Amino acid sequence: MDLVIRGGTVVGESGPYRADIGIRDGRIAAIYSPGNAVEARATIDANGKLVLPGVIDVHVHMEIPFCGTVSSDDFASGSKAAAFGGVTTMIDFAIQAPGETLAEAVAKRKEVAAAKSAIDFGLHCGITDWSPATRGGMREVVEAGIPSFKVFMIYKQEGWMADDGVMFECFEEAASLGATVCVHAENPYLIDVFTERALASGRTDAVQHALSRPNFSESEAVQRAVYLAAMSGAKVYIVHMSASDSARVVEEWLACGYPVLAETCPQYLVLDNRAFEGPDGHLYATCPPIRFEEDCEYLWGAVAGGSIQVVSTDHCSFTRAQKDAWGGDFRKIPFGLPGVETLLPILMTHGVGEGRLPLERLVEVLCANPARIFGLYPEKGTLSVGSDADIVVIDPKRKKQITPGSLHMNCDYSPYEGDTLTGFPDITMQRGRVIVEDGKFLGAAGEGRFLERKPAGGDESG
Repeated sequence: MDLVIRGGTVVGESGPYRADIGIRDGRIAAIYSPGNAVEARATIDANGKLVLPGVIDVHVHMEIPFCGTVSSDDFASGSKAAAFGGVTTMIDFAIQAPGETLAEAVAKRKEVAAAKSAIDFGLHCGITDWSPATRGGMREVVEAGIPSFKVFMIYKQEGWMADDGVMFECFEEAASLGATVCVHAENPYLIDVFTERALASGRTDAVQHALSRPNFSESEAVQRAVYLAAMSGAKVYIVHMSASDSARVVEEWLACGYPVLAETCPQYLVLDNRAFEGPDGHLYATCPPIRFEEDCEYLWGAVAGGSIQVVSTDHCSFTRAQKDAWGGDFRKIPFGLPGVETLLPILMTHGVGEGRLPLERLVEVLCANPARIFGLYPEKGTLSVGSDADIVVIDPKRKKQITPGSLHMNCDYSPYEGDTLTGFPDITMQRGRVIVEDGKFLGAAGEGRFLERKPAGGDESG
């Protein structure tokens, strides 16, 4: 063997168990009973530690032009930070520009990411300029290893918004290709109404960002998106779901037998509207917004119960200076939060550590389900013989207090600042190579591999 990880508690979807893991040529070659005498060129002592599959963050935005600026993490800094958080695979977005073909959008984004990413990566294709040519181009994108698309129900000003007709036609074509459509579900017309009311009352403070996007402006859009998807037979995946009302909509469709897929993010599990209080409230503006404590608790239950299948980050970082450019007008705040480095620790601490999630459910929502849904399983998302040796070793007793200086994202604040978290890896491995060890980065920009994915099949709703 090239390497054996000895003595650890391996966490799989069926629960934790003691085992040694043998690695050869970047893949898991064998799983042994503890204490085996297999020879290896190198060993890692994992006694007293947890051994998990590398985390898959299926929703990140690196160096994306947005809200009049560009997100502060590029693929190099963002992927490095991801590795420090135990994320070994990320999926970013190739968003179509006006007049651009989908294939052109993908080629440009792939080139940028491949030159910089230190971890393996895939792409979703964002559809923003619908036409017969765009519809015809979806097949080429799927055949190029990108069987997932994204449509936005908002962002008309940015030229990204898909109306119901466009969304339905996109669903139809995706269904014929076996592709998944990711949907940003918010109702822009309701948001406009509440924005105008806030301005009429002279309110432009940061909390208006959340108040102008009430829960039902998301849940109505979720209902509409899933209905249109159901009528077309498409696989629909609701991204960054933030409201308890939205989770109830998803649960109603699941109860009717329609296999809608949904994700939420750490910010919607552990932060609430109190974040907007105080002079730094604008730092917490993201889209959809952080909501209320009762929403957090309901979403935790949905994650544990299976109606939310994935937790990812929607990582879109901006510095304080970028956020401060809002100038007191909530409409001008760059929407987005840093999170790729803290995804696993947040769920380890506030999910597993506080009794909301068993370890095996954490592995499902961070590793196995993302891999299944987006066509990466079993190459990724599991510790099985033949899978890529993307492995995270964690000391469950080690704690770390969050400060901007303690993290590696290109952002000078954290929404979780002051929190003390467990779950930061001692070791992160990508395809059998150690890329983070004891707080040191051993990887390099450009070492990540583009992942050609196939349309997922079978049961993806675990």
